[in-house]
Amino acid sequence: MSFDGTKCLITGGLGFIGSNLAIKLVELGADVTIIDSMIPEYGGNLFNIDPVRDRVKINFSDMRDSHTLPYLLENNEVIFNLAGQVSHMDSMKDPLTDLDINVRAQIYLLEACRQYNPDAVIIYTSTRQFYGKPQRLPVNETHPLCPVDTNGINKLAGEQYHILYHQVYGIKTTALRLTNTYGPRQLIKNPRQGFIGWFIKHVVCDELIEVYGDGNQLRDLTFVDDAVDALIAAVEEPACRGGIFNLGGEKIALKDLAELMISIAGRGSCKLVPFPEERKRIDIGDFYSDYSKFKEATNWTPKVSLQDGLKRTIQYYDTHKEKYL
Repeated sequence: MSFDGTKCLITGGLGFIGSNLAIKLVELGADVTIIDSMIPEYGGNLFNIDPVRDRVKINFSDMRDSHTLPYLLENNEVIFNLAGQVSHMDSMKDPLTDLDINVRAQIYLLEACRQYNPDAVIIYTSTRQFYGKPQRLPVNETHPLCPVDTNGINKLAGEQYHILYHQVYGIKTTALRLTNTYGPRQLIKNPRQGFIGWFIKHVVCDELIEVYGDGNQLRDLTFVDDAVDALIAAVEEPACRGGIFNLGGEKIALKDLAELMISIAGRGSCKLVPFPEERKRIDIGDFYSDYSKFKEATNWTPKVSLQDGLKRTIQYYDTHKEKYL
């Protein structure tokens, strides 16, 4: 599929993954519109789209406002639905806001598409956290689902609504279950977008990284450029419609990840600390995904090594950290 002239809408497009996607789509010639609520805690940042600022349209809008969505969604051929609340701890402290953003707003979007833009292709960024503590590794899409927090339950409901609207109404939805995505333009001033950005912040600022437990917990990481390529591949492959797919990447123990970041940056330090009780209750131990189903459907595979991805990420924040701290 050629994106030249294709009308694309990105919800949450001023955030981490959305802004990297917007830049790539502009490079491909797409006509890009961004929706972002700019909730301060969630990572929306106008500087994220600085390279294409004059070549995208931006609408500051909250997806929970059902009255504006039909107007914004109409006439867009592809909708990348990335907007969401992703903080595990925030979801436990304020489950109703998490419910509003990750479930109610998703229904508003799907209903607006059903009524006003039923031919649009919708790619929904889902999450691997539904699986909970793995019963087997690597985890594929047939693994039992057992979310360990409110965010996981609500994100799962949002995903299932997308698939339901495909099954019942023929809406062209696809859900990609992202793992730990990292790279330039990630929120680093707080840990709401996960431990990787928080680690990077401490390295860039020459601070101590605290790694919980014994540090041997395995995670797989996906560089943001690879995640963006996956989102685009899902649009281009009709066989993805109505499907749920894992993404994945290179796996590493958390203490080794911290030490690799420190080595690349040439500064920072780390130490092992006991789990805080609220974190220990939702820790899942080792996790890494089997993404062979998506690879078979689209030929997608991660291209950026962890070493290279971290180097590029740290260089980005060394240059632009004042925009993110």
